[in-house]
Amino acid sequence: MSLTFYYVPMSTSSITEAILAELGTTCERVKLDISAGDTRKLDFLKVNPNGRVPVIVHEGIPIWESSAITMYLGEVFGVDAMLYPAPGPKRGEAMKWIAWGNVTLAEAAGRLSASLPSNTEGAVESNSLDWVPPDQRSEIAVEKAKADLAVCLKILDGGLEGKSFLLDDYSLADTHLQGIVGWIGSMEVDLTAFPNVMEWLQRCGERPAIAKLMAG
Repeated sequence: MSLTFYYVPMSTSSITEAILAELGTTCERVKLDISAGDTRKLDFLKVNPNGRVPVIVHEGIPIWESSAITMYLGEVFGVDAMLYPAPGPKRGEAMKWIAWGNVTLAEAAGRLSASLPSNTEGAVESNSLDWVPPDQRSEIAVEKAKADLAVCLKILDGGLEGKSFLLDDYSLADTHLQGIVGWIGSMEVDLTAFPNVMEWLQRCGERPAIAKLMAG
């Protein structure tokens, strides 16, 4: 098996790193530096023409987008590990949460991140494709992003009502979403209004693979 993981520390790559850790999947790791322009170099653009991380290359096939990577790794390695559902309604439920996490939740989080000063925790790096110059930022954009995040977090809180994890048992859907929610929390978004989310996030952080990553 040939699996390569392209990543930038403290970025969306952290989601894929957590997925790989939960699965115990070995791979070659290629560390990139956004500030040095690594993600815009020709060699990397041949792997991902979008110039973004994370990317995995499995058996010579590049796979971009953290949600696609999570679902792919779940399908290939996660079913036998009891971390991803077999094909059927439960698989669809996992895919629903993973896709929603990237399309809806992370979109609002990205808008907030891009509006924060570059030296703020959770903010976009200055050389990132998502960086917004200070003169183009506005308080209105920040407040709109926070309001949209509150709506999303309420949805997630409702989805966790009466459950320990999104699919009842822990799955890679939880691994994926906890990475995004952890990023949101690092931007000083108050999560206390969402008790189910808070308790779920704590349970996810107690997973041995996740705890080891957070400690390292």
